[in-house]
Amino acid sequence: MNEIKLLSSVSHPNLVRLLGCCIESGEQILVYEFMPNGTLCQHLHLTENSHVSTAPQGTPGYLDPQYHQYFHLSDKSDVYSFGVVLVEIITGLKVVDFSRPHSEVNLAALAIDRIGRGGVDDIIDPYLEPHRDAWTLSSIHNVAELAFRCLAFHRDMRPSMTEVAQELENIRLSAWIVPDVYLGSPGRSSTSSGDDEDDGRSEKSLATKKASIESKRLFVPERNQVEYLSSLEEGVKDSSPVSVQDPWFSEQSSPSSNSLLGNAQ
Repeated sequence: MNEIKLLSSVSHPNLVRLLGCCIESGEQILVYEFMPNGTLCQHLHLTENSHVSTAPQGTPGYLDPQYHQYFHLSDKSDVYSFGVVLVEIITGLKVVDFSRPHSEVNLAALAIDRIGRGGVDDIIDPYLEPHRDAWTLSSIHNVAELAFRCLAFHRDMRPSMTEVAQELENIRLSAWIVPDVYLGSPGRSSTSSGDDEDDGRSEKSLATKKASIESKRLFVPERNQVEYLSSLEEGVKDSSPVSVQDPWFSEQSSPSSNSLLGNAQ
């Protein structure tokens, strides 16, 4: 009931609204608003039959593994579930698939194994065209690393949702600050003084934006970006970033369920 109260009190354009519920014996029903564009699962698997029943303890494949130990869900449980969604997006695989080997039935377990061993490229959905350019492959690797963080078994080692959102924004903006990668024509002439002034302003703006983003980065490790991108462009398989092997403890906390429930009452 606490979860139902919480969900019914939340209103956001990116969240499906819980409109009502029925808790009579034998008639437990949750009523959500209609989604005309379908679900993420339907978009990833199209017409393939991929229905998954929701069990009382949570949707299989998305549930925080520590729930089975402590029977308690927290804001970090939602972070774990979001990590599964990130993996689902970059792999295009089902969250639970009994046609896979026993140890890989659960997508989270498969992802933790591959990312931890530096095998991200083995599970990337080819429809993402990862080798289209250096930034695309780099950003997919960064999202995979973020997902790895979210899927940490111990909840204290997971980032907060605030930190997750900030890191995703940093990854998106990194397209504009990658060294030696230009989105304009490589043969652009800058002979005129006007062009020189424009270049100066552009470089200054780029440097300012890069400094702003770097100052907000949370746990992506320091790397020699030029060498990293060169290895990607040459088709060399990059190993898992060192940072996914290091302990990392969140310095922030998402709003707790109790505080949100207090506001809802």
